[in-house]
Amino acid sequence: MKKLMAALLLAGTCQAAFAAGIDVDDAWARTTVQGMNMGGVFMALENDGKTDDVLLGGSTPVAERVEIHTHINDNGVMRMREVEGGLPLPKGREVVLKPGSYHIMLMGLKAPLQEGQKFPLTLKFKNAKAQTVTVETKTPAQSQAPAHHHHQH
Repeated sequence: MKKLMAALLLAGTCQAAFAAGIDVDDAWARTTVQGMNMGGVFMALENDGKTDDVLLGGSTPVAERVEIHTHINDNGVMRMREVEGGLPLPKGREVVLKPGSYHIMLMGLKAPLQEGQKFPLTLKFKNAKAQTVTVETKTPAQSQAPAHHHHQH
């Protein structure tokens, strides 16, 4: 049984290398609290296709709509803006969606996103076929660290 699994896993990885398209890694969402009606999703997108592509948006059962946002510096104030026309994914490059940069916004959350919760997110691209990824909800690392642990004797 183990040999079969390994063979299947290997076959899967080989196919992925040839199936040109968008490779999605590390999809995660930030936990939200009651009353927050939007949440951020972050991931790495690698375009291993032969052509440039564009992430146009997507859909998820946990929110009314999915938008692609970025942070822009507007006279020293960081503002979130929806990315017009989608997020460019140049061929052969990895684009990382991360806090403070490009990210996916879930607008109109139906319920708060809780630590450890997993939900499907379907990403829509201009050229590559849509793909559904599993997003895991986690608390960003900096908020997990206890703030007061310097003990002076």
